[in-house]
Amino acid sequence: MTETAHRLPAPIPSATPWFSPAATTYTLFCPPLDTSPHIARDFVATVLRALGLDTLVDAAALCTSELVTNACVHAKGGGSVLRLAVETWRVRVIVYDGDENPPVMRELTPGGWEEGGRGLYLVDALTEGHWGTVAVRDGGGLFHPDGKAVWFVLAASSGSLSR
Repeated sequence: MTETAHRLPAPIPSATPWFSPAATTYTLFCPPLDTSPHIARDFVATVLRALGLDTLVDAAALCTSELVTNACVHAKGGGSVLRLAVETWRVRVIVYDGDENPPVMRELTPGGWEEGGRGLYLVDALTEGHWGTVAVRDGGGLFHPDGKAVWFVLAASSGSLSR
């Protein structure tokens, strides 16, 4: 398994994206449709609000939308799978897809902010560099036997989880 985590300007090692046994997980299949990023964003926001994690909703929803959009636009195959894990100290979102190519943060020039290319920069900023990508082999991606997982983590404030 190859893992890459990103913090601008250079990659840094980070925790693996897999869930701990203590995590409560939620799963959503995202077909390759224009509506999937919106549905995924609403799914994550609804779960986090229900758990009393309102302070994480905006960042988690935007990052989720960016990762699912990337999967819909760039990954080949039958859609993606979103897994949301909630623990007492963090929220982790993983988007699995059938494309083995990791996402690329494009070099942005002064004129490069028009259309596209900002998503991973937003994810990096909102997660304070706690995101990455992992190559997945032999069923790790649920619906995709091979591909990748792109993930991010947001820290939950102590005592904010009402489970």
